Amino acid sequence: MYPFIQKACTGGYDGRGVLKISSKEDLESAFPEDFIVEETVSIEKEVSVIVCGSPGGEYIVYDPVEMVFEPKNHILLYQLAPADISYEHIRTCKELALDLAKQFGIVGLLAIEMFIDHSGKVLINECAPRPHNSGHHTIEAAYCSQYENHLRAISGLPLGSPKTMIPSLLLNLLGADGYAGKVKYEGLDEVLAMEGVSVHIYGKEETRPFRKMGHITIIDPEKDNLVDKYHKIRNTLTVKT
Repeated sequence: MYPFIQKACTGGYDGRGVLKISSKEDLESAFPEDFIVEETVSIEKEVSVIVCGSPGGEYIVYDPVEMVFEPKNHILLYQLAPADISYEHIRTCKELALDLAKQFGIVGLLAIEMFIDHSGKVLINECAPRPHNSGHHTIEAAYCSQYENHLRAISGLPLGSPKTMIPSLLLNLLGADGYAGKVKYEGLDEVLAMEGVSVHIYGKEETRPFRKMGHITIIDPEKDNLVDKYHKIRNTLTVKT
């Protein structure tokens, strides 16, 4: 029976409403609201694919992105685009996402999060019919962003190219642990001066621990540079009060 994953039926996001129950003792910390239980998976990679569909049956599929999570709180550390996976896995992930969107009859966006386990099997984890965190990077890194394609789709216009123009890394701006109140961004000027870095602030006036306050997209023609820039930003910018 153990371990298993407890997920809240409503109100879950960015690690909220998700717990790993590894023993009978862990049940004492389980949340009481309505929930579902999922078996654990031996995960090698977590990826996401964005699909956009039009009323006339046209579909486009963005390249898979790879998501790297903080294991304790299940919070996204960063995501890489395109994902560092094999060509066969890229094809499988895109085909699964497209098939699911067609079965749903999606008009607009559908984000599909997937696991690739250690045996190489691709499993669908969750999906969301809306603009999605795993597609924010398309503003800077794709020919046509997820937002523009969503508007094109619901307006009955031809869909734009989802092709990747340049490798990217996205990180969320989260409120620092131990701080709650009027937000202050320490180190923001230094980050804004970095080459290939785009900062998106969501305009929330109050911060609290791990609250999503914005995101940053890094672009670089050399994919190996992205993680180095990520660590530099993490060591420079802090969301406090």
